[in-house]
Amino acid sequence: MPSGLVALALGGFGIGLTEFLIAGLLPQVASSFAVSEAAAGRLISGYALSVAVGAIALTAATARLPRKHVLVGLVALFVIGNLLSAVAPNYEVMLLGRIVAALCHGSFFGIGSLVARSLVAPEKKSRAVAVMFAGLTVANVLGVPFGALVGERWGWRAAFWAVTAIGLIALAGIAALVPSRAGRAQPLADAERTTEAGATGAGAETGAGAGAERIPPSGLRQQLRAFRSWQVWLTLVATALSYGGMFGAFSYIAYTFTEVSGFASADVAWLLMVYGVGLVVGNLVGGRAADRDRDRALVLALLGLALTLTLFGLLAESATASVVLVFLMGVTGFASVPGMITRVTDFAHGAALAASANVSASNVGNALGAWLGGLAISAGLGYTAPLYVGAGIVLMSVAVMVVAAQRARPHRAADRVPAR
Repeated sequence: MPSGLVALALGGFGIGLTEFLIAGLLPQVASSFAVSEAAAGRLISGYALSVAVGAIALTAATARLPRKHVLVGLVALFVIGNLLSAVAPNYEVMLLGRIVAALCHGSFFGIGSLVARSLVAPEKKSRAVAVMFAGLTVANVLGVPFGALVGERWGWRAAFWAVTAIGLIALAGIAALVPSRAGRAQPLADAERTTEAGATGAGAETGAGAGAERIPPSGLRQQLRAFRSWQVWLTLVATALSYGGMFGAFSYIAYTFTEVSGFASADVAWLLMVYGVGLVVGNLVGGRAADRDRDRALVLALLGLALTLTLFGLLAESATASVVLVFLMGVTGFASVPGMITRVTDFAHGAALAASANVSASNVGNALGAWLGGLAISAGLGYTAPLYVGAGIVLMSVAVMVVAAQRARPHRAADRVPAR
């Protein structure tokens, strides 16, 4: 494993902690600043909105800069945001710190995924992305209990000081270990064929299969051309729907555990850790599977998620089944992530803006899924309803992914025809 990948994973871990630990600290923060629970909740929703905006805005603004320098700057922004939160004298500064820290989130994972795949051989690119995202999935497992534990012992500010320190270590690691030219693919012998096929939006997939990659576009106008590809848009839609289905179910999973499965409120924390372990497993397995046959792996992962959510809804009254299924929900829910990222960046010819747009799409999907799941509960359909709603959304993602795979197939078949 290249040492630069470890540094990227550590950066992802720190950013993930920032996103998740606040959930375990909200009561303390609300009490400290004398604000309502709803106002404290905006520290979470404001972060999510800033992720979606920052992913596009910062990636576009830094389009012509070296990717390593951009990553260092993004992590520095992350450190500043968490430092503001740690020393915040009032709620407004705390919210500002959350927004500043969130701005780097989408661009870091978008640009970082391109850098990660450039550090390994082409046939291992999805696994490299999975390693970088492993930091995020581990943070999902540890984030809430880490925040609650540190906050209970030393106060909520100590948690943000700890994340600031992690950010500084990641900053030093990326600066020292990531090669300066990382993320800049070099043209290979058959790049002309890749460029010619790229007009249809399938060139990147064809080139990837043949071991060729174009030089990633650097200018904003060049990167925007990547969005002419139907494959890019189909992948972004599939990403939004897959995240929407999983997050629509996950947003209300605590109610499912306590009101349907019969668990006590104190059990929710370790049940969420079971889910988080599933995310870690799914991320690593999905990355390896995507390197073998990406579109097939994506369709199977999405079908597995839809089936898992449906079974969860049917068997939620069983405590044992709920534990098994929440783990499988994590596995199948994150197994598609590495493949989706490499797919969109392949068809976008390595455009960083498309990679960041994939992160924005996932956040849009999160908001959509949570909203639809809430509507189902408000309609009186019960606390298992978000699971069925999520399954339905994921099935739409399966349909989009099947269409995308079929449209890409003729180009892959043509690529296998021997030249005369």
